[in-house]
Formats: sequence, structure tokens, C-alpha cells
Amino acid sequence: MAGYRFLRLEVADGVARLVLARPPLNILTIEMMEELNAALECVQALPEVRALVLGAEGKAFSAGVAVEDHLGDRVKPMLEAFHRIFHLLRALPCPAIAAVQGAALGGGSELATFCDWVIATENATFGQPEVKVGVFPPIAAVHYPSRIGLARTLQLLLTGEVIGAKEAERIGLVDRVVPAAQLPAAVEEVLVKLRDKSRAVLALTRRAVLDPAGQPFDAALRAVETLYHSEMMATEDAHEGLRAFVEKRPPIWKHR
Repeated sequence: MAGYRFLRLEVADGVARLVLARPPLNILTIEMMEELNAALECVQALPEVRALVLGAEGKAFSAGVAVEDHLGDRVKPMLEAFHRIFHLLRALPCPAIAAVQGAALGGGSELATFCDWVIATENATFGQPEVKVGVFPPIAAVHYPSRIGLARTLQLLLTGEVIGAKEAERIGLVDRVVPAAQLPAAVEEVLVKLRDKSRAVLALTRRAVLDPAGQPFDAALRAVETLYHSEMMATEDAHEGLRAFVEKRPPIWKHR
């Protein structure tokens, strides 16, 4: 899709592929973040999309947010534009897969690891070096504990340490590490697992996990029960899937 200076967005076969295209380091400026927000809004509006793949061109996935945009009167619009990316990612009606090569640092690491799957090449690195320049990363502070636990989050954020892909996989920041040549195939393996699913059910299942996150158990379960009864069982696909199982045949999804 045309109209972006720092991104590429292509949609085909139910997959939206969003590529950071500001090589070599894909440093995120306010202008690039605004394009990311526009692209994610576009993806949200496409009912045929069942998965988003977030990748990058150049030698790094992203070396983070431009330091210049942390200064003076640019810091407030920077935070607003950057944090909107994560609101939009969270509200996506489809799973998101990050395909990471090279450095994913600061905002780049936050962006990649906020996705539902993080597949990284062996040369990828991850870290939050913000403490070294006198600030902290708000998204990582909020999101990392649910991915890697409180202690690991504190260790990464307090030291600013950059870790390799294998260590990131070991602690749960990354889901799979592959040789660089195998990155496209590894992403495709995930897409194959999603391709025969109902888009409506994928969207509702994602909400069932994410919407009540952080709530006490009783409140979270009540919220998910309400989602199940009022929205899941109101879809045609829920009834089709159950009937197909009983009738021992493949389901024919309407995606609604």
C-alpha cells in the first residue's frame, strides 16, 4: 500500500506484512511512529486480515526511538505517538508476529516483544539501554513483567544490559530463534497454524486473554464468561465449529 515514507505495508492471502523501512537501524522518529499508527489503523479496518507480520529491512530490526525526540517540547508528542502504537497492537483483531533480525533495542525491543509471537535470528539482540542515558522505558516497565517476570524485568531495566537471542529465548522474551535464512520459513510455520482458523474466533480468543490481564481471578473469569456468552456464542462460526465436530467434518467458516 502506497503513501508511507518509512514503512511498507502489503496485504495478501489474509496476512498483513508491515515492514520498518528506515535502514540501516530503523530508528523510530515521531514521523515514523505516526506512519506506524496509520498503518495499524489500516490493518484494523481490513476484515480479511487474520495475522500481522511485523518485520524490518536493514541490519537492525530497530535501534529504538530517536534520542532527539526525547528532548524539549518533542518528548510529549513522542510519547503520545509511541504509546498509541501499543494501544493499537493490543486492540488488533488478529495475532501479531514479530520477525526480528539484528538489534532490537529500546523502543525496538518493546515493539517486537509486544507481539504475540517473537521469532528472532541467531544474530538478534534485545535490550533496554535507557537507564544509561538517564531515563526508563515505560512500555517495558508495564509489559515485560507479564512476559519474563518481575525480577528479570528489573535486571534488564536497571542494568541496561543487551542480551543475545538465545538468552532472550531462555528467559521468555523471544519465542523461537532460527538461523537468518530460516526466518521467513519460521514465520510461515506460524501462519499455517492460523490459516485454517476462524478470524472471528481468533479475534475473540485474543481478547479473552488480553482484556482481563492483571485483574483478580474472579473478576477476570466473569469478564471472560461474559465475552464467551454474549459475543463468542453469538458468532456463526462457534456454532459451525461445534456442529462440524459432531458431524465429523471440516468446518466451513463464515468468519463472523
